[in-house]
Amino acid sequence: MKAQKLVEVHRGPFEEGEHWGHAVICDGAGDVVEAWGDPDAVILPRSSSKMIQAIPLLESGAGANLTTQQWAFACASHDGAPLHRDMARLWLKDLGLGDDDLRCGAQVPMSRKVADDMIRAGETPCQVHNNCSGKHCGFLMLSQHLGAGPEYVEPDHPVQRAVLDAHEHVTGMTSPGYGIDGCSAPNFATTMTGLAAAMGRFAAARADGDGRERAMHTLTRAMAAHPEYVAGEGRACTELMRAMNHKVAVKTGAEAVYIAIVPELQRGIAVKILDGGTRASEAVITALLVRLGVLQADHPVARRYMESPIRNWRGIETGGLRTVAALRA
Repeated sequence: MKAQKLVEVHRGPFEEGEHWGHAVICDGAGDVVEAWGDPDAVILPRSSSKMIQAIPLLESGAGANLTTQQWAFACASHDGAPLHRDMARLWLKDLGLGDDDLRCGAQVPMSRKVADDMIRAGETPCQVHNNCSGKHCGFLMLSQHLGAGPEYVEPDHPVQRAVLDAHEHVTGMTSPGYGIDGCSAPNFATTMTGLAAAMGRFAAARADGDGRERAMHTLTRAMAAHPEYVAGEGRACTELMRAMNHKVAVKTGAEAVYIAIVPELQRGIAVKILDGGTRASEAVITALLVRLGVLQADHPVARRYMESPIRNWRGIETGGLRTVAALRA
Protein backbone atom coordinates (compact mmCIF):
# COMPACT_ATOMS: atom_id res chain seq x y z
CA MET A 1 0.00 0.00 0.00
CA LYS A 2 1.27 3.46 -0.86
CA ALA A 3 1.00 6.77 0.94
CA GLN A 4 -2.41 8.43 0.95
CA LYS A 5 -3.44 12.04 0.48
CA LEU A 6 -4.31 13.29 3.95
CA VAL A 7 -4.42 17.09 3.66
CA GLU A 8 -5.50 19.48 0.91
CA VAL A 9 -4.44 23.10 0.50
CA HIS A 10 -6.94 25.36 -1.25
CA ARG A 11 -6.73 28.89 -2.61
CA GLY A 12 -10.11 30.18 -3.62
CA PRO A 13 -11.89 27.38 -5.53
CA PHE A 14 -8.62 25.69 -6.53
CA GLU A 15 -6.72 22.87 -4.86
CA GLU A 16 -3.23 24.33 -4.80
CA GLY A 17 -1.33 21.68 -2.86
CA GLU A 18 -1.47 18.29 -1.18
CA HIS A 19 0.20 16.56 1.76
CA TRP A 20 0.54 12.78 1.55
CA GLY A 21 1.47 10.38 4.29
CA HIS A 22 0.48 7.58 6.63
CA ALA A 23 -1.60 7.32 9.79
CA VAL A 24 -2.31 4.35 12.06
CA ILE A 25 -4.49 3.87 15.14
CA CYS A 26 -3.75 0.88 17.40
CA ASP A 27 -5.45 -0.49 20.50
CA GLY A 28 -3.89 -1.29 23.86
CA ALA A 29 -2.73 -4.69 22.66
CA GLY A 30 -0.86 -3.12 19.73
CA ASP A 31 -3.32 -4.29 17.09
CA VAL A 32 -4.28 -2.01 14.19
CA VAL A 33 -7.78 -0.53 14.49
CA GLU A 34 -7.65 1.83 11.50
CA ALA A 35 -4.99 2.83 8.99
CA TRP A 36 -4.47 5.25 6.10
CA GLY A 37 -1.57 4.94 3.70
CA ASP A 38 0.99 2.21 4.41
CA PRO A 39 1.01 0.82 7.97
CA ASP A 40 4.20 -1.09 7.18
CA ALA A 41 6.16 1.99 6.09
CA VAL A 42 9.47 2.27 7.97
CA ILE A 43 10.07 5.65 9.57
CA LEU A 44 12.33 7.39 12.06
CA PRO A 45 9.97 8.53 14.83
CA ARG A 46 12.27 11.41 15.78
CA SER A 47 11.13 13.34 18.87
CA SER A 48 7.72 11.68 18.90
CA SER A 49 9.47 8.75 20.61
CA LYS A 50 10.87 10.72 23.56
CA MET A 51 8.55 9.01 26.03
CA ILE A 52 9.99 5.69 24.84
CA GLN A 53 13.52 7.02 25.34
CA ALA A 54 12.55 8.05 28.88
CA ILE A 55 11.29 4.60 29.93
CA PRO A 56 14.71 3.40 31.25
CA LEU A 57 15.04 6.53 33.41
CA LEU A 58 11.97 5.55 35.42
CA GLU A 59 12.13 1.78 35.02
CA SER A 60 15.66 1.68 36.47
CA GLY A 61 14.64 3.71 39.50
CA ALA A 62 17.11 6.47 38.60
CA GLY A 63 14.30 9.01 38.16
CA ALA A 64 12.04 7.80 40.96
CA ASN A 65 12.39 11.00 43.00
CA LEU A 66 11.97 13.46 40.14
CA THR A 67 8.97 15.78 40.04
CA THR A 68 6.13 15.20 37.58
CA GLN A 69 7.33 18.34 35.78
CA GLN A 70 10.76 16.74 35.30
CA TRP A 71 9.19 13.56 33.95
CA ALA A 72 7.30 15.67 31.42
CA PHE A 73 10.46 17.65 30.65
CA ALA A 74 12.32 14.41 29.88
CA CYS A 75 9.83 13.92 27.02
CA ALA A 76 9.98 17.51 25.77
CA SER A 77 10.81 19.30 22.54
CA HIS A 78 10.68 22.63 24.31
CA ASP A 79 11.03 26.27 23.32
CA GLY A 80 14.10 27.08 25.36
CA ALA A 81 12.04 29.55 27.39
CA PRO A 82 13.17 30.54 30.90
CA LEU A 83 10.83 27.86 32.27
CA HIS A 84 12.73 25.19 30.34
CA ARG A 85 16.21 26.67 30.70
CA ASP A 86 15.87 26.91 34.47
CA MET A 87 14.54 23.37 34.75
CA ALA A 88 17.54 22.02 32.82
CA ARG A 89 20.03 24.03 34.86
CA LEU A 90 18.53 22.91 38.17
CA TRP A 91 18.48 19.27 37.08
CA LEU A 92 22.13 19.44 36.01
CA LYS A 93 23.08 21.15 39.27
CA ASP A 94 21.40 18.38 41.27
CA LEU A 95 23.52 15.88 39.33
CA GLY A 96 26.70 17.83 40.07
CA LEU A 97 27.00 18.60 36.36
CA GLY A 98 26.80 21.59 34.04
CA ASP A 99 26.03 22.66 30.50
CA ASP A 100 29.26 21.20 29.15
CA ASP A 101 28.20 17.71 30.22
CA LEU A 102 25.27 17.76 27.81
CA ARG A 103 25.78 16.32 24.33
CA CYS A 104 22.76 17.84 22.57
CA GLY A 105 24.51 20.96 21.25
CA ALA A 106 23.76 24.65 21.72
CA GLN A 107 20.58 25.82 20.00
CA VAL A 108 18.90 29.17 19.51
CA PRO A 109 15.56 28.88 21.37
CA MET A 110 12.69 27.73 19.19
CA SER A 111 10.56 30.55 20.59
CA ARG A 112 11.09 33.66 18.49
CA LYS A 113 10.28 35.88 21.46
CA VAL A 114 12.78 34.12 23.72
CA ALA A 115 15.46 34.25 21.02
CA ASP A 116 14.86 37.98 20.48
CA ASP A 117 14.98 38.63 24.22
CA MET A 118 18.34 36.85 24.43
CA ILE A 119 19.75 38.91 21.57
CA ARG A 120 18.65 42.14 23.26
CA ALA A 121 20.27 40.99 26.51
CA GLY A 122 23.48 39.99 24.72
CA GLU A 123 23.10 36.36 25.83
CA THR A 124 24.52 33.40 23.91
CA PRO A 125 22.45 30.20 23.49
CA CYS A 126 23.72 27.22 25.47
CA GLN A 127 22.92 23.52 25.41
CA VAL A 128 20.21 23.99 28.06
CA HIS A 129 18.30 25.98 25.41
CA ASN A 130 18.32 22.97 23.09
CA ASN A 131 14.80 21.65 22.63
CA CYS A 132 16.04 18.19 23.69
CA SER A 133 17.87 19.24 26.87
CA GLY A 134 15.25 17.59 29.09
CA LYS A 135 15.76 14.24 27.42
CA HIS A 136 19.52 14.65 27.76
CA CYS A 137 19.27 15.53 31.46
CA GLY A 138 17.44 12.23 31.83
CA PHE A 139 20.13 10.41 29.87
CA LEU A 140 22.81 11.89 32.14
CA MET A 141 20.91 10.86 35.27
CA LEU A 142 20.49 7.32 33.95
CA SER A 143 24.18 7.17 32.98
CA GLN A 144 25.21 8.15 36.51
CA HIS A 145 22.82 5.55 37.94
CA LEU A 146 24.37 2.87 35.72
CA GLY A 147 27.92 3.99 36.51
CA ALA A 148 28.51 4.46 32.79
CA GLY A 149 30.71 6.94 30.91
CA PRO A 150 29.99 10.52 29.82
CA GLU A 151 29.43 9.83 26.10
CA TYR A 152 25.87 8.73 26.65
CA VAL A 153 24.74 9.42 23.06
CA GLU A 154 27.00 6.74 21.55
CA PRO A 155 24.83 3.91 20.16
CA ASP A 156 26.72 1.25 22.14
CA HIS A 157 26.56 3.18 25.43
CA PRO A 158 24.55 1.43 28.20
CA VAL A 159 22.00 4.27 28.13
CA GLN A 160 21.26 3.79 24.44
CA ARG A 161 21.26 0.01 24.76
CA ALA A 162 18.58 0.40 27.43
CA VAL A 163 16.63 2.75 25.14
CA LEU A 164 16.82 0.25 22.27
CA ASP A 165 15.56 -2.55 24.53
CA ALA A 166 12.57 -0.44 25.56
CA HIS A 167 11.96 0.68 21.98
CA GLU A 168 11.86 -2.85 20.60
CA HIS A 169 9.66 -4.07 23.44
CA VAL A 170 6.95 -1.42 23.14
CA THR A 171 6.94 -1.37 19.32
CA GLY A 172 6.81 -5.16 19.26
CA MET A 173 9.50 -5.47 16.61
CA THR A 174 13.24 -5.50 16.06
CA SER A 175 14.39 -2.07 14.95
CA PRO A 176 15.82 -2.12 11.40
CA GLY A 177 18.44 0.47 12.35
CA TYR A 178 18.87 4.05 13.48
CA GLY A 179 19.71 7.56 12.35
CA ILE A 180 21.47 10.21 14.40
CA ASP A 181 18.99 12.81 15.56
CA GLY A 182 19.44 16.57 15.63
CA CYS A 183 20.47 16.29 19.28
CA SER A 184 23.17 13.68 18.45
CA ALA A 185 21.38 10.73 20.07
CA PRO A 186 20.48 7.65 17.99
CA ASN A 187 16.88 7.54 16.85
CA PHE A 188 15.70 3.99 16.33
CA ALA A 189 13.54 3.22 13.30
CA THR A 190 10.27 1.33 13.35
CA THR A 191 7.16 0.96 11.19
CA MET A 192 4.06 3.10 11.35
CA THR A 193 2.29 0.19 13.01
CA GLY A 194 5.19 -0.26 15.43
CA LEU A 195 4.98 3.36 16.55
CA ALA A 196 1.17 3.35 16.85
CA ALA A 197 1.33 0.02 18.70
CA ALA A 198 3.83 1.49 21.15
CA MET A 199 1.48 4.40 21.81
CA GLY A 200 -1.42 1.98 22.26
CA ARG A 201 0.61 0.12 24.87
CA PHE A 202 1.41 3.40 26.62
CA ALA A 203 -2.33 4.12 26.64
CA ALA A 204 -3.10 0.75 28.24
CA ALA A 205 -0.22 0.80 30.74
CA ARG A 206 -1.32 0.30 34.35
CA ALA A 207 -0.07 1.97 37.49
CA ASP A 208 0.09 -1.44 39.18
CA GLY A 209 1.90 -3.20 36.32
CA ASP A 210 5.54 -4.22 36.14
CA GLY A 211 8.36 -1.66 36.24
CA ARG A 212 8.21 -0.86 32.55
CA GLU A 213 4.44 -0.56 32.51
CA ARG A 214 4.48 1.73 35.56
CA ALA A 215 7.07 3.92 33.83
CA MET A 216 4.85 4.21 30.75
CA HIS A 217 1.81 5.05 32.85
CA THR A 218 3.73 7.72 34.78
CA LEU A 219 5.24 9.38 31.71
CA THR A 220 1.91 9.58 29.87
CA ARG A 221 0.19 11.31 32.73
CA ALA A 222 3.10 13.65 33.45
CA MET A 223 3.09 14.83 29.83
CA ALA A 224 -0.67 15.43 29.85
CA ALA A 225 -0.54 17.20 33.21
CA HIS A 226 2.30 19.56 32.27
CA PRO A 227 2.01 20.38 28.56
CA GLU A 228 3.91 23.65 29.03
CA TYR A 229 7.04 21.61 29.79
CA VAL A 230 6.51 19.29 26.80
CA ALA A 231 6.43 22.11 24.22
CA GLY A 232 5.63 25.71 25.17
CA GLU A 233 3.12 28.50 24.89
CA GLY A 234 1.46 28.71 21.48
CA ARG A 235 2.73 25.28 20.40
CA ALA A 236 0.31 22.65 19.09
CA CYS A 237 1.32 19.96 21.61
CA THR A 238 0.64 22.25 24.55
CA GLU A 239 -2.58 23.67 23.15
CA LEU A 240 -4.03 20.29 22.16
CA MET A 241 -3.34 18.70 25.55
CA ARG A 242 -4.99 21.64 27.30
CA ALA A 243 -7.95 21.48 24.92
CA MET A 244 -8.48 17.84 25.90
CA ASN A 245 -8.42 18.69 29.62
CA HIS A 246 -5.04 17.01 30.18
CA LYS A 247 -6.47 13.54 29.50
CA VAL A 248 -4.43 12.79 26.35
CA ALA A 249 -0.69 13.03 25.68
CA VAL A 250 0.46 14.21 22.24
CA LYS A 251 3.96 14.73 20.90
CA THR A 252 5.40 16.05 17.67
CA GLY A 253 8.63 14.99 15.98
CA ALA A 254 10.80 16.43 13.24
CA GLU A 255 9.91 15.72 9.61
CA ALA A 256 6.19 15.80 10.42
CA VAL A 257 5.77 12.84 12.75
CA TYR A 258 3.07 13.07 15.41
CA ILE A 259 1.76 10.68 18.07
CA ALA A 260 -1.10 10.62 20.54
CA ILE A 261 -1.71 8.46 23.61
CA VAL A 262 -5.37 8.16 24.64
CA PRO A 263 -5.62 6.25 27.95
CA GLU A 264 -9.41 6.42 28.36
CA LEU A 265 -9.90 4.60 25.04
CA GLN A 266 -6.65 2.58 25.13
CA ARG A 267 -5.73 3.94 21.73
CA GLY A 268 -2.44 5.04 20.24
CA ILE A 269 -2.03 7.13 17.09
CA ALA A 270 0.97 7.61 14.79
CA VAL A 271 1.11 10.08 11.89
CA LYS A 272 3.82 10.73 9.29
CA ILE A 273 3.64 13.31 6.50
CA LEU A 274 6.09 12.48 3.73
CA ASP A 275 7.06 16.03 2.77
CA GLY A 276 7.89 16.95 6.37
CA GLY A 277 5.17 19.60 6.56
CA THR A 278 4.38 20.20 10.23
CA ARG A 279 1.18 22.07 9.39
CA ALA A 280 -0.11 18.85 7.85
CA SER A 281 0.89 16.57 10.72
CA GLU A 282 -0.78 18.96 13.17
CA ALA A 283 -3.94 18.91 11.05
CA VAL A 284 -4.04 15.10 10.80
CA ILE A 285 -3.39 14.38 14.49
CA THR A 286 -6.12 16.90 15.36
CA ALA A 287 -8.58 15.29 12.94
CA LEU A 288 -7.91 11.84 14.39
CA LEU A 289 -8.37 13.07 17.95
CA VAL A 290 -11.73 14.49 16.85
CA ARG A 291 -12.50 11.20 15.13
CA LEU A 292 -11.91 9.34 18.40
CA GLY A 293 -14.18 11.76 20.23
CA VAL A 294 -11.61 13.08 22.71
CA LEU A 295 -11.49 16.54 21.12
CA GLN A 296 -14.56 18.50 20.06
CA ALA A 297 -14.57 19.50 16.39
CA ASP A 298 -15.85 22.98 17.21
CA HIS A 299 -13.20 23.66 19.85
CA PRO A 300 -11.17 26.73 18.77
CA VAL A 301 -7.90 24.76 18.97
CA ALA A 302 -9.31 21.93 16.86
CA ARG A 303 -10.63 24.36 14.27
CA ARG A 304 -7.32 26.22 14.11
CA TYR A 305 -5.21 23.15 13.39
CA MET A 306 -7.64 20.96 11.46
CA GLU A 307 -8.88 23.57 9.00
CA SER A 308 -6.31 26.36 9.12
CA PRO A 309 -7.20 29.49 7.12
CA ILE A 310 -4.56 31.01 4.84
CA ARG A 311 -4.42 34.80 4.90
CA ASN A 312 -2.47 37.25 2.78
CA TRP A 313 -0.42 40.18 4.05
CA ARG A 314 -3.55 42.34 4.32
CA GLY A 315 -5.24 39.76 6.52
CA ILE A 316 -7.67 38.66 3.83
CA GLU A 317 -8.54 34.95 3.94
CA THR A 318 -7.46 33.57 0.56
CA GLY A 319 -7.77 29.85 1.16
CA GLY A 320 -7.18 27.17 3.71
CA LEU A 321 -5.78 23.84 4.71
CA ARG A 322 -8.11 20.94 5.52
CA THR A 323 -7.88 17.22 6.17
CA VAL A 324 -9.42 14.83 3.67
CA ALA A 325 -12.92 13.45 4.22
CA ALA A 326 -11.56 9.94 4.85
CA LEU A 327 -10.10 11.13 8.17
CA ARG A 328 -13.28 12.87 9.26
CA ALA A 329 -15.83 10.22 8.28
